[in-house]
This record gives sequence, structure tokens and C-alpha cells, in this order.
Amino acid sequence: MKTLSKEQIMASRVLVVGDVMLDRYWYGSVDRISPEAPVPVVRITREEERNGGAANVAFNAVTLGARASLLTVVGDDEASHKLEELVAKTGIQTHFGRDADLKTTVKLRVIGRQQQLIRLDFENTPKSEILATQTATFESLLPDHDAVLFSDYGKGGLGHVIDMIARARDLGKPILVDPKGSDYARYKNASVITPNRAELEQVIGKWSDESDLRSKVHNLRQQLNLQAVLLTRSEEGMTLFDADGELNVSAQAREVFDVTGAGDTVIATMATLVGAGMSLRDAMPLANRAGGIVVGKFGTATVSYEELFA
Repeated sequence: MKTLSKEQIMASRVLVVGDVMLDRYWYGSVDRISPEAPVPVVRITREEERNGGAANVAFNAVTLGARASLLTVVGDDEASHKLEELVAKTGIQTHFGRDADLKTTVKLRVIGRQQQLIRLDFENTPKSEILATQTATFESLLPDHDAVLFSDYGKGGLGHVIDMIARARDLGKPILVDPKGSDYARYKNASVITPNRAELEQVIGKWSDESDLRSKVHNLRQQLNLQAVLLTRSEEGMTLFDADGELNVSAQAREVFDVTGAGDTVIATMATLVGAGMSLRDAMPLANRAGGIVVGKFGTATVSYEELFA
């Protein structure tokens, strides 16, 4: 496994564009069942708020030691100001477009007896005028960054991703996409997309065996003019499909505590390393290692330079 010095990582500048959210956790004790319905009564004892979505991706990049900028659209509500405050504390450069009619996405998880009992989502979709102003900001930020990372959570914040990819390509920037949905045509000409198994199946259909998977993914890669497709496969590790064939790495054997945000860690690590000059093939085993470390932590978590290169 190749390594990079801390200085090389610190010189890497990653531009993260995408859907942000505020992750709220309410922890409590469960001592009884409600008399109103057969559900547990949770007496909340502690609350916690974390960066979610693209904000967690950018947080992963800065935790590794890179410099990150975050371009996104949020509402003008309590959740957006809370999120901006959280993000600012991490040293990420924020570029928040505000849409007064937008509800900033909040994912509220209620935890009792060490497990998630319910998740409540608050969200709607941003207006296209706000998104158009984001494209101009994107253009101005591009030259100062070494890699561009699109974090698509399907919340509508990447309405102009086709134009943005075209502009990043014109400047020769590596473009990494964490995709969403069943139409990947919008990610055409990116450097690499990083779907998980369920996400990829939505696009290419079920595969019968490895050789069927191989031919379907290489077809997709050629159709979309991608350098590579990085398939994350949970307990089976990861496979990188590129012009030279396939590269497999097995999962880092460790106790899986929580898979929340593991995909964020993988793509943020890839973008940081590629931004520092590493090839996709050299970066992938390290991204796999980072994903393995983060699933051993609770909630949306991050990995430091010291943990990654220990």
C-alpha cells in the first residue's frame, strides 16, 4: 500500500458539491412500553448534532488533513444555521446558497438501548434559480482546487451537475461522484463514480455472476466515458473497474458497529489522495481501509491521517 506524507495530504484541496444535511441524534433510556400503542417510550437524556451528507464528506476530507470547500444549497431556517456553525468549526470553507422556501434536510435518529429505534426525515427540494447561482460560484472556486467531489443524495442540490462536470473537465480536474438514482447519464465524463451494490443494481440490473457484472460495468463505464467505476461491496470489499480491467481489495476484517457514512469516508479519502497526486488504483486500498475503520465507530464518523497510515 502506497503512503503519502502528511504535508502531501495537507496540500490537497478538495471542492465538495452536493446535498448537505443535519444529523440529529436523540439518546434516551427505554424502561416501558407506551399505553397508547405498542411502542417503546424513550426518555431523552442527551442530544447530539453532526454534519451529514456532503457536509460529512467535506468533514472527512479535513479530518484526514486536506483543505476542503463546501458548496451547497440550504434553507434559511434553524437547521441551516446550526449546520453552518458546525461546519465552520471544522475549518471547511463554506459557500451556502440560501433558499427561503427550502427546508434544510434534517435526519433525526432516536437511539435507545444502544440501537436506532426510528429515523425521522425533514426535507423538500430547492428552487432552480438558487441552483443557477451555485454554478457561477462553482466556476470561481474550481481553479483553486485539486479534485472535485459531487456528493449526490438525491435531494435536488445537483440540478446543474452536467454543466459543472463539463467545466471541471475543461480544467483537467479529477471528478469523483457518489451517485444516486437510476439515471447515471448526468455523471457522464466524470473520472470515477462510487456506487454501492444496491445503487449499481438500480442502474445495470441484477447480475448473475462476476463475469456478468464485469461486462455490465465496463459497458456502463464506456457509455458514460468514465475512467473508472468503484463498486463498494460491504463485507466483500471493493472492486475498481477501469481500462486496465479490475482491481479487487477485500474488506478490512473488523467488528462492524455502524455503516452510516462509510460511503462518505471512502469517497472523501479517494478525493483527498487523488487531489494529492495519487492514481485511482493506488488510492483505492487506502479508501477501503478508511471505510473499514469508520464502520467500527458509531454514527457518521471520520478517519484521521494517523489512523489511516498507522
